Amino acid sequence: MTQAVPPDRILGLASAIPPIDRFPSVDELVDEFAALAEQEPDTVRRRRIGSSRLGEPIHEVVIGTGDQHALVIGGVHPNEPIGSPTTLHLARTLAADAQLREDLGYTWHIIGCVDPDGMRLNEGWFSCTLDRAGYGREFFRPASDEQVEWTFPLAYKDLYFDRVMPETLALMRLIDEIQPAFMCTLHNGEIGGVYYYVSAPAPELYPMLHAIPRHLGIPLTSGEPEAPFIPQYATGIYGDTGVEKHYEYALSLGLDPKEGMVSGTSSAAYAAKYGTFTVVSELPYWIHPDAEDATSSSIPYPEVLRDRSEVLADLGERITSVLTEAGPDLSLDSPFLRAMRQFAPHFLESARQEARRAELADNDRLATVAEVFSGTDLAHGYRMRYGGMTLRLLEAEINAGNGTPRIRGQYRRLRAVYDEWGAEAVRATPAETLPINALVGVQLGAILAGAVHVRER
Repeated sequence: MTQAVPPDRILGLASAIPPIDRFPSVDELVDEFAALAEQEPDTVRRRRIGSSRLGEPIHEVVIGTGDQHALVIGGVHPNEPIGSPTTLHLARTLAADAQLREDLGYTWHIIGCVDPDGMRLNEGWFSCTLDRAGYGREFFRPASDEQVEWTFPLAYKDLYFDRVMPETLALMRLIDEIQPAFMCTLHNGEIGGVYYYVSAPAPELYPMLHAIPRHLGIPLTSGEPEAPFIPQYATGIYGDTGVEKHYEYALSLGLDPKEGMVSGTSSAAYAAKYGTFTVVSELPYWIHPDAEDATSSSIPYPEVLRDRSEVLADLGERITSVLTEAGPDLSLDSPFLRAMRQFAPHFLESARQEARRAELADNDRLATVAEVFSGTDLAHGYRMRYGGMTLRLLEAEINAGNGTPRIRGQYRRLRAVYDEWGAEAVRATPAETLPINALVGVQLGAILAGAVHVRER
């Protein structure tokens, strides 16, 4: 069967992204989409789909007149901005190429950033050189029940969630309206390689998802999935990450499955009732050769799990100590404080889970080089991100004029530890920074490949 958009054409579009020197701010992204709609009024329609918690309008652009709908969402996690230039480039490409629109056969719905409030709190590192310590110091990720991607309604056994955010409600209404045949949410990790999630097995799609990053010189990840209960379909391609699987896995380890579960389910789970096929693309900022090395190391896998458990426990205990010691003086209900009050106990629960996994007979083997790398770097990444967020919550108090001796003392102590963590991360995993246009190319290619797959399956 001849594809309407053949692989060579997808690879050509993916490699045609011009150089990008930084990630756009929310205001810049909004202005660029508005300008595109003004320049191409016959092709691009811009409409408001909802509002953020702070009252910012959220828009989509609609391009094409196909009989099926495709939905592409950027900014689902506000610390993951690669999707911003990806959505903008996708919209410009579709607007300029009538033949491509016809060959794909969709009506496209494109959202540049669905969480503008959260993304604004990350803009401090958007124009930096992606130094890991500097990145961590300006990092923000919302509490789990304030993440657009994880606040869709959930009812499973004794889990129930219905505290839907305005941004999530906007997506729910849009999904219900258009019932997309294809959806792609745009994410990014930090260091390692490219990987994907697909909402259902799709063996015909995997070769193309492998070919796109290879064509752009970016490796696939060969390490572990983000959670041990996630099925792996092929190298760097994983299945459903659903809350239900998390619940059952924790139960199988003898742990409380409700511990730390304070959020809902995902956009992919919500859209599944319409038969929507979803591709989630995860891109790194940095690469390291060990991330794709599937050969065996000399380190037992249980040792990797125990080491990771110890680092997560230490991080959770340190942050809990800061919150406890400074707690009587904290006066701001900041998004940093709300997040860290959730994340600190989550780290402790994850530490217990990793320790329990180390005891399982199935894990009594040597780890691969990639598993050792991903296990070690996860610890460094968490320290940089969440240590940085804890410093930011203390800085917010100090900058508001509430720099009590207790708050300033906790800030000084954590700052000294954070500087040590940063130096250790650089020593342990020196990494190469990837060009943004290549990362955008991978996401663009994955969108087009996924769309073609759904159209032709």
